[in-house]
Amino acid sequence: QRIGSMVATDAEGKPLGIVTLHDVLDRIAIPQIDLDQPVINVMSTQLSSLPPQALAHEAALLMAKQGFRHVLIVENGRLVGLVSEKDLFALQRVGLRQIGSSIRHAENADELRQGAADIRHMARNMMAQGVAPEQLTQFISTFNDLITARIVELECMSSGITGTPLHDGLCWMALGSEGRFEQTLNTDQDNAIIFNVPDGMTAAQVREQLLPVAKRINDTLALCGFPLCKGEIMASNPKWCLSLEEWKRAFSAWISGGSPESLLHASIFFDFRPLCGQHELAQDLRAWLGRVASENSRFLHMMAENALRNRPPLGVVRDFVLGKGNTLDLKMNGITPFVDAARIFSLATGGSNTNTIQRLRSSAEKLRLDMSEIDAWVDALLFIQVLRLRHHDEASAQGVGDDGLDNLIDPEKLNELDRRILKEAFRQARKLQARLAMEYHL
Repeated sequence: QRIGSMVATDAEGKPLGIVTLHDVLDRIAIPQIDLDQPVINVMSTQLSSLPPQALAHEAALLMAKQGFRHVLIVENGRLVGLVSEKDLFALQRVGLRQIGSSIRHAENADELRQGAADIRHMARNMMAQGVAPEQLTQFISTFNDLITARIVELECMSSGITGTPLHDGLCWMALGSEGRFEQTLNTDQDNAIIFNVPDGMTAAQVREQLLPVAKRINDTLALCGFPLCKGEIMASNPKWCLSLEEWKRAFSAWISGGSPESLLHASIFFDFRPLCGQHELAQDLRAWLGRVASENSRFLHMMAENALRNRPPLGVVRDFVLGKGNTLDLKMNGITPFVDAARIFSLATGGSNTNTIQRLRSSAEKLRLDMSEIDAWVDALLFIQVLRLRHHDEASAQGVGDDGLDNLIDPEKLNELDRRILKEAFRQARKLQARLAMEYHL
């Protein structure tokens, strides 16, 4: 039938197992198994599925994360369809599964550097095919997660801590744009470590053993195209390699007694999410933070004050207020106002999301925000992200290396329609900030 998989179901249509062309080779032909047995005995029975309403990019992300080629489509417990990698990416020269597999099985930095190059190539292909910016940044972040996780795994093995209490109580966290699933082709490192303290050890002793490993991880990430953070917000910095209790004390200090200036620099830490290791540690911290932050009005007020310092660059006489070289910074002046406001809304409502769009949508009901208003903010944010990604792609096509990409554009070089939409996007950022100001009486 020229198909690559078959699914077994029960009488009610509930999927029980899947067997693929590769399974036929690996589980039947090579081991020469007894063919007079039920096919369910050789099927994969740990099944992942999505509902029919899920977006195609969710299926692609699931394939990338899990390393398989097929996703079951299930509704009300019944199998209603199957989507394959071939269905989703017939136009892709490099399959997502191949990239993910090569990263997961990489044995050294050179192989991982190739994986990082494949990710960038894939991202540019997807841009050319018109993949939406929200999905594209999630793809980039998801694959960058795979690279980071493999580097952490390799360095932990080479250091000899794999399988020890030290390793089993360790979680590598992503911060900033990676923590928000919003990475583009131009991104540096923002990461941290959270750990449990094994019996008989102190936090300082654990940190002393983990810091050399973290330094090698950060250095290898730099080799793979993720520059070291100039502000040293990295796991190899002793300030950001902390136990769960130490992280709670750090956040408590920011929330209870932080100055506006200290909170400005600390905002990136509120976007943390677990990337690999013991996710429960970061989840524990997130749940605790959701309770503590939402109850401190002074902290939220200061965060809002900081956010409102960065006004959208709209002019009174001219369309835009331009900076150095008659340019606009699409990240600082365009993306950041949305990111900052969404972060505050999420903290105020005790939310657990870190992605900006998800934060805006999940906060709507509790803050009594109209969904049409949210949709306008989201569309504005995504348009600015489109311009940013296009700017990076055009610079790369002209030979600019990833470490040379910036977020500065000259609005005069945009066509008239793009300029008008950009101006409206900045107006939406201004409306979002007006809502923030009203919420905190600023």
